[in-house]
Amino acid sequence: MMTATAFNQTTPSSKPPKTVGWTEFKRNYLLREDRYKYEWVNGTVEKTLRSMDRTQIFIQNNLLNFFYQLKATTGISGNLIAEGDTFFAGNHRRPDMAYYTDDQIETGRKDEEVSPAFVIGVISNQDQMNKVHAKMKDYRAANVQVIWHIFPKLEEVHVYHGKNMVVCLGDDICSAQPVIAGFEMTVKDVLK
Repeated sequence: MMTATAFNQTTPSSKPPKTVGWTEFKRNYLLREDRYKYEWVNGTVEKTLRSMDRTQIFIQNNLLNFFYQLKATTGISGNLIAEGDTFFAGNHRRPDMAYYTDDQIETGRKDEEVSPAFVIGVISNQDQMNKVHAKMKDYRAANVQVIWHIFPKLEEVHVYHGKNMVVCLGDDICSAQPVIAGFEMTVKDVLK
């Protein structure tokens, strides 16, 4: 005679994430100096490995060198800032790089919120795509006009203008227009 045994397969209960206020986040996470990036999202702390590691700093260097050359020849204002504390749609984020105008930098100095119109993310092996796309939702809700996702391993740059995305390869030109006039680079120049 064969008998069946029922197994009660329960999954471990996952506790909802602990909510913290902005004041507590600032005190306990904002200035931490470790290998993690802390962001305050919907009242909870998101802890991720810093995505731009030492093997990718050359990308930031390439972007900054191009920006400074453009700035010197065209007189554009502002700056590309790495991992600046910024709010997008009420959520605290630290994009790998973002463009802030001189006026936005001055507004931030007064501890007022600003949202850059151009954001760059360097996608590494540690990045989880669900989290990357959650950030994209925040960027869109904050009306970020241009977003670049740089994939060094794939040698691709995904350029977003609103909901439209273009995959750039090799000699394809990645543009930050209309946010920064003339900020156009090939994928090869971004990754050289």
